[in-house]
Amino acid sequence: MVTRKHVSRRALLRGFGTAMALPVLDSMLPAMAAPARVAGKTPRRMAFVYVPNGIIMEDWTPATTGTAYEFPRIMKPLEPMRAKINVLTGLTHNTGRALGDGPGDHARAASTFLTGMHPRKTAGADISLGTSVDQIAARHIGKDTRFASLELGCEGGRQAGNCDSGYSCAYSNNISWRSATTPNPPEINPRLVFERMFGNADPNESAESRVRREQMNKSILDFVMEDTRKLQGGLGPTDKRKLDEYLTAVREIELRIANAERAAKEAGPLPAFEKPEGIPDNYAEHSQLMFDLMTIGFQADLTRVMTFMMAREGSNRPYREIGVSEGHHGLTHHRNNAEWVEKIKQINHYHSQQFAAWLKKLDSIRDGEASLLDNMMIVYGSGISDGNRHLHHDLPLVLAGGGAGSLKTGRHLLYPKETPMTNLFLAMLERMGVPEGSLGDSNGPLQHLSDLT
Repeated sequence: MVTRKHVSRRALLRGFGTAMALPVLDSMLPAMAAPARVAGKTPRRMAFVYVPNGIIMEDWTPATTGTAYEFPRIMKPLEPMRAKINVLTGLTHNTGRALGDGPGDHARAASTFLTGMHPRKTAGADISLGTSVDQIAARHIGKDTRFASLELGCEGGRQAGNCDSGYSCAYSNNISWRSATTPNPPEINPRLVFERMFGNADPNESAESRVRREQMNKSILDFVMEDTRKLQGGLGPTDKRKLDEYLTAVREIELRIANAERAAKEAGPLPAFEKPEGIPDNYAEHSQLMFDLMTIGFQADLTRVMTFMMAREGSNRPYREIGVSEGHHGLTHHRNNAEWVEKIKQINHYHSQQFAAWLKKLDSIRDGEASLLDNMMIVYGSGISDGNRHLHHDLPLVLAGGGAGSLKTGRHLLYPKETPMTNLFLAMLERMGVPEGSLGDSNGPLQHLSDLT
């Protein structure tokens, strides 16, 4: 594993059927590499985080453009990350509109979000959409990592049947599409995500088998302890610290998952909102676990492309932990009821808090000469702006991260009305080194992401 104090970029910690990836270490780069060459070794990564049912736009959209804008209430949690984000206003998904198909805006919102394609209206097996931007990127760069892409979520849903006015459930419950007929359903169970990353777990493993395995009462770090000791002996002080921080984070996630599983068994399912065993009842705990798993996945370069649905489109989950017992989707049809609007604002703000916490963590992790966030491009937003009227223009969007120096951040950018959101994806693919002439209804890469001209 270690030769002349140089660690292979593909080195793994192995033991008891476990193959555990490593974070990016200084010793993975040539000892005499010039700074520019070292910077070039740092991979660019992209992620897409989806929130459902639209946002109260008056408390989302900044009043002014440029760098001196004020953060409205819903975006306020993101203010500490001002220097690392761009707020984008004016982008549209025309393909999310009815275009003669009648009702079904929620199904169209999710399905068009990363594809820019209008879904075929059907509740049967003959679904048809298009390949999403994450999968286009994964096809080109996925060979360089253990997983071409990972798809996560916080709320499961059916993949067949009618979920929205004659549209298949597959449209509402997925934003990642491998092909026009094949969605990538998000995994919502943190345990299965963790074991996929580190334990080679079988998702079809029986309950009896899992009990026997867990009775060993060992951490995954115990299985790779011998390899870890060998590796640490050849590392310098900085790399030892990086490795220790990484292993500590892995162990912390492992313990949180175990505690969540134990609590779920003791508490049983929540009334009116049934969850699979092992998933935290508290939404913030669940979403932060998934965000932390994404962090580990990027930090260890297990993948460079991820999607995360913070809830499925049309979700009617309550958020009792912040005092909202009514279902989210139902509240969005508020008809200007001030009490309902206020509760939606609370939910929107709550989602922003979870996302902001993730950005802060990414920015705290060193990745080459910068932070993990600096080397990423992250889209956060919804396929609907006004949830009461089901609008698909002026979508609420944040582009976070520096794209390894390819993005100029800290700004609120206002684009001409009806600018296709797919133009943003073309610009992101360019920065990932992925040649793609068009995507969905795009008409050219989005401008002004690198400068003001």
